Amino acid sequence: MSQLSMIEVNKVFLAGRLTQDPELRYTPTGIAVTTLRMAVNSTYMGKDGEKREDVCYINVNVWQKQAEKCVEYLRKGRPVFIEGRLQSRQWEAEGGQKRTVIEVTASRVQFMDWAGDRKEGAPQGAATAPPPETPPGPEESEDIPF
Repeated sequence: MSQLSMIEVNKVFLAGRLTQDPELRYTPTGIAVTTLRMAVNSTYMGKDGEKREDVCYINVNVWQKQAEKCVEYLRKGRPVFIEGRLQSRQWEAEGGQKRTVIEVTASRVQFMDWAGDRKEGAPQGAATAPPPETPPGPEESEDIPF
């Protein structure tokens, strides 16, 4: 019997607005990491024919120069487009409970301009340098600063 081959893809595209200002931290080895918290809205028709809206809140981790640019130019409420991958993180909470969170690790962040959103000195469109082929992540032995 032949084996079934399956392609595995871990790629995420998101467009939404920031729910708070970006948080910049540095790992113990000096690598910049920014956490973006964003809301992505989806609209659909309910069974009653009424338009409904669903909101998904997502944490996005951005590394190195892109992290520093995000803190420089992005603020709560600004629209942003993210390209990245899903990553899970596990830890043990107080009381010994195991916790897991799924976050996005960004490979590309594009600042969006919508009419009335532009501020003096803010970049237009993509303001970050092209991302590295594989974005850096925390090293196995390195503690994430959040």
